[in-house]
Amino acid sequence: MKFTPTELAGAFIVDLERRQDERGWFARTYCANEFQAHGLPTHMVQTNMSLTRRAGTLRGMHYQLAPHAEDKLVRCVRGAIWDAIVDIRPQSPTYCQWIGVELSEENGRALLVPQGFAHGFVTLTDDAAVTYQVSAFYTPGAERGARHDDPAFGIRWPVAVQDLSDKDAAWPDFVKEAR
Repeated sequence: MKFTPTELAGAFIVDLERRQDERGWFARTYCANEFQAHGLPTHMVQTNMSLTRRAGTLRGMHYQLAPHAEDKLVRCVRGAIWDAIVDIRPQSPTYCQWIGVELSEENGRALLVPQGFAHGFVTLTDDAAVTYQVSAFYTPGAERGARHDDPAFGIRWPVAVQDLSDKDAAWPDFVKEAR
């Protein structure tokens, strides 16, 4: 695997190193030793998967409060998504900054989302399937979110949002903490 740090402290793009032959290819998608060597989380307790039927559907921006905060390793295994993360750690030098990364079946890329980040994505294709390895168990009482169009972040989505859950549309404005 190839680990590329992003401009947001602690967030990494993880690219596959495919071994190809006439049959196709093979690649490791996770290795605790390699993650540990890069100072990344190695304890993943749950793997989730979502299937989104329509291009232009947005899921997010989600996070869990401490002590249930979670690291996520997100990968699109069918179709394509544009994945966005926002650093919401008040003491971070990249507080309230965001990045977006295209994840697709074709590029095999994953995004390591650290604890203390809001995460969401918009589908670029129909029938996009996404897997998430997470370091903490889902805890409903710790779940929080921010709107995809929250002015505190100013995320510039690459496509128009065609579908959004009522829950994701109703998150309150994100309140920045004084620093």
